[in-house]
Amino acid sequence: MDQQELQKRFAVLTTAHLADACIRARVPVRCAPPAVRPVVPGGRLAGRVSPARHAGSVDIFLEAFEEAGPGDVLVVDNGGRTDEACVGDLVVLEAEAAGLAGVVIWGLHRDTADILAIGLPVFSTGATPTGPQRLDVRPEDAIGSATVGEWTVGRADLVLADDDGVLFVPADRAEELFALAETIRDTERRQADRIRSGESLRSQVRFDAYLAARRQTPSLTFREHLRAVGGAIEE
Repeated sequence: MDQQELQKRFAVLTTAHLADACIRARVPVRCAPPAVRPVVPGGRLAGRVSPARHAGSVDIFLEAFEEAGPGDVLVVDNGGRTDEACVGDLVVLEAEAAGLAGVVIWGLHRDTADILAIGLPVFSTGATPTGPQRLDVRPEDAIGSATVGEWTVGRADLVLADDDGVLFVPADRAEELFALAETIRDTERRQADRIRSGESLRSQVRFDAYLAARRQTPSLTFREHLRAVGGAIEE
């Protein structure tokens, strides 16, 4: 899936739809920790991961930009540190100038007002005024992978982000996952329209039949029942 198609299809989906698609496709659901939130309200991101492991200096980001392509997303691994900001307005401006779609930071940012003025989507765990006061040894494979929470990602991954958070998916499964997500979205929209028209969700998913069947088969799960009736509110 090329960048143009990725942007177009994600524009009418959410990370929740795609997370549900991962569950249905038995692909690990790789979410950034909930603390990673949009700095620019309403920010949305979809692009290939451009990883960078921060060691105290901005040069690692400049090097990542040299390797990145248009529409990529800089994914910064600063170990979730809370004692320093690793990205400020100049890095965000440079990302925009390099044609990147945005920035995701497993750590803190600063220069919030300037980042808001730039408008490029940025996701981070929060802000602090101080930059790094260290210069560590450059990690091996510093622009080959980045760890965000419990997940390590690289250029073989896509990053998708919206108001619900940040999700990573394997690029080689994107077509399958987006198709599933679109099916889930359409089913849920139909269910929502029917609720608004007066038909309860319980009625749509035949919840009374589920309760009756569970009395006969206590091990029956609601998800098994939903699969049988074509529901999509779970998975």
